[in-house]
Amino acid sequence: MSDESRENPDAPQIAKRILIGDPLTSEQADNQLLPKRMALPIFASDALSSVAYGPQEMLLTLALGGLAFLTFAPWVAAAVVVLLIVVVLSYRQLIKAYPSGGGDYEVASKNLGEIPGVIVAAALLVDYILTVSVSIASGVDNIISAVPELDPLRVELAVGFVVLIVIVNLRGVREASTVFAIPTYLFIGSVGVMIVTGLIRTFLGDAPVADSAAYQIQGEHLADAAIILLILRAFSSGCSALTGVEAVSNGVQAFRAPKIRNAQTTLVMMGSIAALLFAGLTAMGLITSVHYAENACDLIGFDCSKPQPSVMAQIAAATFGGGSIPFFIVQAATACVLLLAANTAFNGFPLLGAVLARDGYAPKSLNTRGDRLVFSNGMIVLGIAAIIVLVVFQAKLTTLIQLYIIGVFVSFSLGQIGMVRHWKRLLRQTDGSVSASDRQGAKVGLVINTIGATLTVFVLVIVTITKFTHGAYLVFIAIPVLAFLMLGVKRYYRDVEHEIAIDDITKFGATGDVALVLVSKLQKPVVKAVDYAIAAKHGKTMAIHVAVSSEEAAALQKEWEDHLMPIPLVIVESPYRSFAQPIAGFIKKYRAKHGSSVVTVYLPQYIVGHWWETFLHNRRSRRIANQLMLIHGVSITLVPWLLDSSELIYGRRSRPLPGQERAGRPVVVNGRRAHRPEGPPSEDPTAKKGANEA
Repeated sequence: MSDESRENPDAPQIAKRILIGDPLTSEQADNQLLPKRMALPIFASDALSSVAYGPQEMLLTLALGGLAFLTFAPWVAAAVVVLLIVVVLSYRQLIKAYPSGGGDYEVASKNLGEIPGVIVAAALLVDYILTVSVSIASGVDNIISAVPELDPLRVELAVGFVVLIVIVNLRGVREASTVFAIPTYLFIGSVGVMIVTGLIRTFLGDAPVADSAAYQIQGEHLADAAIILLILRAFSSGCSALTGVEAVSNGVQAFRAPKIRNAQTTLVMMGSIAALLFAGLTAMGLITSVHYAENACDLIGFDCSKPQPSVMAQIAAATFGGGSIPFFIVQAATACVLLLAANTAFNGFPLLGAVLARDGYAPKSLNTRGDRLVFSNGMIVLGIAAIIVLVVFQAKLTTLIQLYIIGVFVSFSLGQIGMVRHWKRLLRQTDGSVSASDRQGAKVGLVINTIGATLTVFVLVIVTITKFTHGAYLVFIAIPVLAFLMLGVKRYYRDVEHEIAIDDITKFGATGDVALVLVSKLQKPVVKAVDYAIAAKHGKTMAIHVAVSSEEAAALQKEWEDHLMPIPLVIVESPYRSFAQPIAGFIKKYRAKHGSSVVTVYLPQYIVGHWWETFLHNRRSRRIANQLMLIHGVSITLVPWLLDSSELIYGRRSRPLPGQERAGRPVVVNGRRAHRPEGPPSEDPTAKKGANEA
């Protein structure tokens, strides 16, 4: 008999509800879908925020050859903007053709095969982890640019922000979009105002000048081949502005109806804003003569004992004046949007993880929605992985950026190649299933995705060549390893499904039903287990004691008889002090004598309220259960006994003895505590008969 006086153990926990809010029912799922104005900050924060460090990395790379190389910046920036436009147009076609939310993974799987699909998925998962790491590191970098005294706490700040963003996302997509909308739109507005202000000042003959314009950079002496390589490396660094574009295609199902049109519109809005901000910031960086070096000590005249201000901070200081209110607004908005850019990954990673789990390439737990209707397990996994990366690389942006964008361009390339094959297959159909308008749309899509595939493959080659020796080789190790693990998970699930599939050959049957109650000492938890076993009305019910000491066994036998326990006690010797093996031997002998009986083993177990109490109990029941579950035809029933400390979990303290009401005995209460009356539980005729037969 269960203790119904206790509060429901599944009652909401106060701390959890404060952090993530009240649970949502499945019927409220549609209310969590996003309109375009709320979807933009959710899915575009990564792409929009990357313009804060994309121009910086591009200018930094060009400066390695000397200040003269900054003249290439407009052409490099133009190439990045053109590529961004092509990728946005390409993903509009992908969203239309594959709106289920699988994105590049689904396209590659259906058009290129299993291996390319898994490689794309692995690349995207790695890139999402790096998105969080780079975004957080860049946000912390901008905070330190405004408040240099925080530099010693760089790693701690980064880890703290990851934890905060995980908690916000666990509250649900809609609440997260509300939290992230203000910083994202503030960033767009403040940076837009800064660019327009700077351009107007330049047009009026009062061009802003950065403080670093006075510092020279000693460039390297480069051969012609090295010059080309440096320009290509700068281009690959600028291409970080393209990260996050794929997130919309992975999150189509999060949009309100009409999903496809809303997702496409959001994608175009995101691409347009990102292109304008990237071009504007690059122009302002050149107008203000910002000089930014990979190593601050390479700036001749700069005190490199201090952190180097970010390019965004230098432009804002030159435009509005360092220490002014607009300067701090730009810095605060930039830091916020960079920190919140990780949110794009916290939407893309769990959604992709859920798709992979449904397809069998990832643990099924990633396809489980939490209390707030989000894939909370995926969010937690992503947060832990990002924290590990940040700690290992000490949250250094310049180091992390070298690992970035490799994964996203792997997925870009294979996704676009898959789309080319998709359109070609559609155009080859001559059975009349494709209308004239669809055929025309397929031709347009083929042209767009062919251009996209050509450019993204070209950029992937450039990125690989220019970043491989700077740390990107780690990504090329991580992607195959993750892909191999995913294929292993798929094979495991496939083998399990084959093993448990129903057939007409396997037969099940039993000739008896016996219950065994494990007894160490005659105490209330054992009496409760006996009561449970009797109530279940098994064919035979008996208690079993594994005797490590003959003296203890004899004492238990006498006590068992003195208390008139209603089922027989069987003593099993254990000369080697093991427990599960003697029980397994008893079950084998019993079945040899009585037939293939179904055996139910009842194990009393303590439930405690303090974490440290678990170390004070030997947890033998769990260990025995784990071993007995390996025996065919044996089921385990854990009978909980709630110690007083468990009131910390369940709220109220009460413990009437199970079986008292059924036995017709009154419950004796002393304060709020119920005590077992003297004497054994009343005998059940069926149980007594089974005991005699045993």
